[in-house]
Amino acid sequence: MAELQATSTEYALDTVNISVEDPALGLATASAIAKAKARDMDSNAMMLSYHSGKTGEFWPKYECGGGGRPPWIVFAESRGYNLKIDINNGEYEFFYLRF
Repeated sequence: MAELQATSTEYALDTVNISVEDPALGLATASAIAKAKARDMDSNAMMLSYHSGKTGEFWPKYECGGGGRPPWIVFAESRGYNLKIDINNGEYEFFYLRF
């Protein structure tokens, strides 16, 4: 079985908290907001995974092994994520890799 190793970059693990005052905020808009912020920080930032605390939806739809840990976090960690964009305190979380 192949084992994925975390990618090493010059960036530390950062979390950016964003508050959006829109009760109808959906995934598409939240994703666009997160992408704009991530790309503002690094034009090459790549989204690895996301989770919606609002709906329970997450991507990618893999059941990653991780001792009961959420698969979207295991997936992002195994690929070396170093930026988390958190919108409305977990309503939407996006995990990015900055290069």
